[in-house]
Amino acid sequence: MLRSLISSIVLAFCTLSINAQNVSPKAATPELEFVMQLNVTLGEAYTVGETQSGKRHVIPITGGTFAGPLIKGTIINGGADYQLISSDGTRTTLEAIYSIMTDDGVYIHVRNQGIVYSGKDASGNDSFYFKAAPKFEAPQDSKYFWLNNAIYVCAPSFGAPGTITLDVWRVK
Repeated sequence: MLRSLISSIVLAFCTLSINAQNVSPKAATPELEFVMQLNVTLGEAYTVGETQSGKRHVIPITGGTFAGPLIKGTIINGGADYQLISSDGTRTTLEAIYSIMTDDGVYIHVRNQGIVYSGKDASGNDSFYFKAAPKFEAPQDSKYFWLNNAIYVCAPSFGAPGTITLDVWRVK
């Protein structure tokens, strides 16, 4: 009886393992649509120090501009990028919280969470990864309400010292 039960469990596990290797996506691969580019100016960074979660680093967001096909304006001074650096220094999680104002006076809150990783990839090669996922909170009664109803990804690039550029796409 026990031997039969064990055989049944092993057979079921093997069947699941084989089926898992043959899984393919059923949905269409998502597409990306460019939404905007943010050119952010940064203040002097400071370190809180080692915390129970890792080394806390803060970079003030002091301003900048943004523009895209359907939106443009300025980045409001007063936000910050809150970073948590792993003990080995290879991985940083970030959460940037700030506001933007469109050229027609509409304020939009932004919370951008991401990962910076510098280390080995799955093949053992040196790798650098830096991506984030911004979330927008626009007034429901504004022409920018569409920002509230999608998932976004962004890729940063670095320009002049004290600046960062974020290209933002909507996942379709």
